[in-house]
Amino acid sequence: MTLSAFRNLLLATIGFAVTFWAWNLISPLGNDFRTSLGLTHFEESALVAVPVLVGSLGRVPVGALTDRYGARVMFPLISALTVIPVLLLIPAKSYPALLVVGFLLGLGGTTFAIGIPLVNGWFPPGKRGLALGVFGMGMGGVALSGYLTPRIHRYDENLPYLVVAIVLAAYAVCAALLINDNPDRPVPQSSLGTRLGQAGRLRVTWELAALYAIGFGGIVAFGVYLPTYLENAYHLDTTDAGTKTAGFAVVAVIFRPIGGWLSDRVHPAVVTAWAFGGVAVLAVVQAFGPALNPTGTIALLLMAAGLGASSGSVFALVSRVTPQAQVGSVTGIVGAIGGLGGFVPPLLMGAVYSGTGSYSIGLMLLSDLALAGCVYAAGRMRTVGTTPIDTTAPTRTGGAFPA
Repeated sequence: MTLSAFRNLLLATIGFAVTFWAWNLISPLGNDFRTSLGLTHFEESALVAVPVLVGSLGRVPVGALTDRYGARVMFPLISALTVIPVLLLIPAKSYPALLVVGFLLGLGGTTFAIGIPLVNGWFPPGKRGLALGVFGMGMGGVALSGYLTPRIHRYDENLPYLVVAIVLAAYAVCAALLINDNPDRPVPQSSLGTRLGQAGRLRVTWELAALYAIGFGGIVAFGVYLPTYLENAYHLDTTDAGTKTAGFAVVAVIFRPIGGWLSDRVHPAVVTAWAFGGVAVLAVVQAFGPALNPTGTIALLLMAAGLGASSGSVFALVSRVTPQAQVGSVTGIVGAIGGLGGFVPPLLMGAVYSGTGSYSIGLMLLSDLALAGCVYAAGRMRTVGTTPIDTTAPTRTGGAFPA
C-alpha cells in the first residue's frame, strides 16, 4: 500500500460524506415541509423517499461508467452536478416542485458506486474489508445532515442549501486535482449495456444485493424516516429528533469499518449473519414501543451497530467474489438494490402509521427480513468465494446463474 492509496481513500470518503449530505437535505426538514404545505404523513414519506429511489437506481449506470472512465472523472463530475438541485431547493416552494428537486437530488446518492471501485483498486484483498469499511463511513453525511441542516435552517431557511452547494463545489475542485485511479486498474472496452449484462448474470450479484438491501437499506430508511418516527412516536421536536437521528447514523458509520475489519479475519458471511440476528431481536423489542429513555434509545443504537457492521461485511464479500474489472458494475447493482431497500420502508411506515397510528407492524417486518438475511448468510453465503470465480463458465457456486 502506498501514500496514494490512503490519499484516495480519504478523498473518496470525504466525497461520499459531502454528497450524502446533499442527498439527505430534505429528510431532516420533512416535518417542517409537512406543516407548512399541509401534507399527509404518506406525502411526507414520499417526499423524503424520492431522492433515495433515484440515488439508488442511478448507481447502476454510474458504477458502470466508473469502470470505464474512472473515479478521477466521475467523482468531480457528479459532485459538481449535484450543486444544481441543491440550489434549486431555494425557489422550490410547492410540493410538486419539491418532488422534482428531490428527484434530481438523487444524483448525490450515486457516488457510492464511484468510491467502491476506486478504493478496491488501491488496496490488496487482505486489506479491502477495512478500507471499504472506512470508505463506507462517508455515509456519515446522513448524520451531518441530520445534525446540521435543521440547526442552520433556524437561522435562515435557504442557508443550508447555500452551505452545501459551496462545500460540493469546493470538493469537486479538490477531487479533480487530487484523485487518481490505480494505473494498473483494468479498463473494460465493452459497451455499458454489455458490462451491466455480465454483472447481472452473476448469481452472487443478486444475493449480495438482497443482503445489502436489508443492511444498508435499513440504515438509509432510518436515516430518512427516523426524524419523522421520533416526532410522531415520541413527540420530539425537529431539532431533537435530528440530533438523535445523527447519533443513529454515527453509530452505523463507526460499525461499518468494524464489520469490514472483522471480515478480513472471519468470513464476511459469518459477520453478516450475527449482525442481522441482532437486528432481528432488537426490532422486535422496538416494535413493542418501549420508553425512549433508555430502552428505545439502546435498541435503536444497537440496531444501528448491527446494520452498520452488516453493510461493511457485505461489501467485503463483494470484493472477495467479484472480478476487478466488474467491481463498479456489480457495485452499482448491489448499491442500487441496497438503496431501494431504503426507499420502500419510509413509504410503508408512513402508510402503516396513517392507517393504524402505530409503527409496530413496520418494525416487525424489519425483524422478519433481518432474520431471513441471517439464515441465508449463515447457510448459502459461507460457501461463496471459497474458490476464484470462473467468468467463462457460469456455475452455481461460482456466482452465476446457469444458462
